[in-house]
Amino acid sequence: MSEQHTYRVIVRGTWDGLTEEARTRLLAEAADHGMASMRFSETGSLSYEPAPLKHFSMRYVVVSDPADGEEMAGAIAEDRAETALRGLGYGFRDLRSTVTDLDTMKINRKSASRR
Repeated sequence: MSEQHTYRVIVRGTWDGLTEEARTRLLAEAADHGMASMRFSETGSLSYEPAPLKHFSMRYVVVSDPADGEEMAGAIAEDRAETALRGLGYGFRDLRSTVTDLDTMKINRKSASRR
């Protein structure tokens, strides 16, 4: 069995070609998708500001083979985002991702004398 790494991926994009129905729904649900909703999960969490309704981000946890690397984790998360957004009927463009490998991330802990 090969080792798996856990990646946190933020997928960012721009709303594009939203229908009036989609725009109305996004504005009505904006309070549920603000700063407090930002969580990393396998299914993703959508966040955006209602004014102006222009950009969004989705946060994902991706677990995959470290040999596939961060690029693959980003591609997996972007694919999940595309599927989710299309399923909701939301138009979008310019997806890009930022990936952090939690298994290789250095954690700076404060020494006992600095607490």
